[in-house]
Amino acid sequence: MSTDDLAHAFEAERPRLLRLAYATTGSWSDAEDCVQDAWLRLRTQDPASIRNLAAWLTTTVGRLALDVLGSARVRRERYVGTWLPEPVVTAPGARSPVASSAATARDAADPADRATLDEEVSMALLLVLERLSPAQRVAFVLHDVFGLPFEEVGDVVGRSPAAVRQLASRARQDVEAGRPRGRTSRAEQERVVEAFVAACAGDDLPTLLGLLDPDVTLRGDGGGKVRALRHPVQGAQSVGEVLLSYLRNRPRGAGAVDVNGSPGLALVDGSGVLTVLAFTLADGRVVALDIVRNPDKLTTVPPGLLDDPGPWWP
Repeated sequence: MSTDDLAHAFEAERPRLLRLAYATTGSWSDAEDCVQDAWLRLRTQDPASIRNLAAWLTTTVGRLALDVLGSARVRRERYVGTWLPEPVVTAPGARSPVASSAATARDAADPADRATLDEEVSMALLLVLERLSPAQRVAFVLHDVFGLPFEEVGDVVGRSPAAVRQLASRARQDVEAGRPRGRTSRAEQERVVEAFVAACAGDDLPTLLGLLDPDVTLRGDGGGKVRALRHPVQGAQSVGEVLLSYLRNRPRGAGAVDVNGSPGLALVDGSGVLTVLAFTLADGRVVALDIVRNPDKLTTVPPGLLDDPGPWWP
């Protein structure tokens, strides 16, 4: 394989590798660094020594992401306020770069030893993955989501195949227990987000409460760089009051976006701070709302998505 052929083959794998690293680290910027490091390592290899390029890249990126995850856990202990994953923001309906590779897992893994993950790498999933140990998270992502055999996952995490099977099993149970109940269609998601905007713009607390699950959780992430909630808020009444206090003022710019493949909002408030709202729905109601304001985590927001908020904020 020539150098050009190797480069073309790597680029064909890049989207999958980015999803893998992102699901492992919860950071798109870290994911990009992992994939770039894998490319630099690949360039030092003799192509003839690599029997299966996709497997080699998967293992290499998995190891790099595991290293990043370990150091990131230490940084997050010193993080100011609530830490949230870095959202991937795209235009509404656009193909998300975090679209699931569940089809690969279905083809490659024993159905008894995998989770059913046929949605994007959502903010909700990333938050559930944060509860796992680094080894559990990598085992789950590599095996259940990307279909890597236990033997190859063991090479990444330094465990036997039997130990990896146990890691993945425990992780799978935690993920299934932490995932939102029920499924919500995209049309229903869009309807709820539009109704949410109308209620906030109209300072309509009763309508807003009707959109929120009684046990809804509101989280905010400013990273100590901009104002944000320091601690999560729980319960529909409290969350509704906080939201109206924050969102009743007409933003400078607003637009519908997709956040990790699901309908969300992007706003620029009166002080010029960019904000992304990620909704998690279950049974037609908002069960979690994550507000990301840390500018370091909003680098994926495409320019031009935020226009005059007229149609959004009457």
